[in-house]
Amino acid sequence: MEHHEHHHHGGGASWAAAARATLHCLTGCAIGEVLGMVVGTGLGLHNAATVALSIVLAFIFGYGLTMRGVLRAGVGLRAALGIALAADTVSIAVMELLDNLVVVAVPGAMDAGLTSALFWLSLAFSLLVAFLLTTPVNRLMIARGRGHAVVHRYHQGH
Repeated sequence: MEHHEHHHHGGGASWAAAARATLHCLTGCAIGEVLGMVVGTGLGLHNAATVALSIVLAFIFGYGLTMRGVLRAGVGLRAALGIALAADTVSIAVMELLDNLVVVAVPGAMDAGLTSALFWLSLAFSLLVAFLLTTPVNRLMIARGRGHAVVHRYHQGH
């Protein structure tokens, strides 16, 4: 079933479709990002190790959420992984670059500790920045039949 709400008459992707795709990506990224920051900070890891852990977990959770929906649609594991890689890699990479740059740029945020408002507020702010700046990237990709457009047909009722 084709979903016409995702395209304007000129063939470009709508901002709403791009925002939904970005929010979907942000969900997986945020789970991995927050988990990585909490674990890395809680264990007292070096900032670079904490950021690396956050990025790895963001990709794992981002791909995992996409694969979950695709697998439910009856696609095999190998094909589902390929679809997730095609759908989410650019979006996750852009999002991770942006949100980690923001957290690292906020003075003291990485060293603030888990009980600090600075830690949590900078993390929340970084995810907001990532959402706002990744949405146009996703809009462009969807308009070109890439990114979230690859996985959309497998998402029933979304």
